[in-house]
Amino acid sequence: MSRTIRFAKAGVPEVLEFVETDVPAPGSGEVRIRVKAIGINRAEAMWRTDEYIEPVKFPAGLGYEAAGIIDAVGAGVTGFEVGDEVNVIPSFSMNEYFTYGEVITVPDYAIVRHPKSLSYVQAASVWMMFVTAYGALIEDAKVGKGDFVLIPAASSSVGLAAIQIANYAGATSIALTRTSAKKERLLGAGAGHVIATEEVDLVQEVMRITDGKGARVIFDPVGGPNFPKLISALAFQGIVYIYGALSEGVTSLPVLALIAKMPTVKGHNIWLTTGDEKRRKNAVEFVLKGLESGALKPIIDRTFKFDDMVEVHRYLENNGQFGKVVVTV
Repeated sequence: MSRTIRFAKAGVPEVLEFVETDVPAPGSGEVRIRVKAIGINRAEAMWRTDEYIEPVKFPAGLGYEAAGIIDAVGAGVTGFEVGDEVNVIPSFSMNEYFTYGEVITVPDYAIVRHPKSLSYVQAASVWMMFVTAYGALIEDAKVGKGDFVLIPAASSSVGLAAIQIANYAGATSIALTRTSAKKERLLGAGAGHVIATEEVDLVQEVMRITDGKGARVIFDPVGGPNFPKLISALAFQGIVYIYGALSEGVTSLPVLALIAKMPTVKGHNIWLTTGDEKRRKNAVEFVLKGLESGALKPIIDRTFKFDDMVEVHRYLENNGQFGKVVVTV
């Protein structure tokens, strides 16, 4: 028997319930994992409230990331066996698979070998944040030396990953945060520049830093009424990636600024990378090399116990974390 977390209706964190289940043997192309740690993502809070990119089928599980040990493999699985330490990469619908459980079943394409240099807590934190940022900045935008990358909500786990990946690629990262409270921590995390958007003029600061050229790439999980300012801070024919909706306000498009700047505005999510076998393999190799070299480092904000998952979701929704929230099992 194993405890998993399910919810029968959308709502506040208290809708999450522990359910005792007998996890069956894995099916063809699946592995069963005894979980040691679970990475927590904003997407899962949105899933809980049924405000994510696909509708929830109730009763539902949730969770994209985990680290643990394989305890059973299904037919057709090659390259992995019982006893292997593995990590789960977000590459599936939470209507089909989930990671909030003591024992879970996932498809074999969603697992990678556990990096030996990382603890279970660290490994459970790295894949969503680094692969999401990699997909936009490296795979698509191909950022490099001379590029400026503007990163709103920079103290989030994906924001911090974007700082590290921009630096790793030779670009200059510009971190955005609301106040100066996290400025020193962002600089310590590798940000080339930090702008406190409630204290200074965002566009003027970006233009000062970039000698009037603007940022070639913006990696935005916020949207909302401040989105036009990002367009104004963009370089001519720059690229904006929108990968979240942290702002509850309407995201307006400044038509004249768009005509003047002629930017590319793209929606982005991790599935573009992890949903393709070749792209997924390249992303994993990139992240592993970055981890081995020390260029990429997991930043953990706080760890919780599995029993405290309701409190975990309350904490996540306060938007106060600096880095990744991880649950130990």
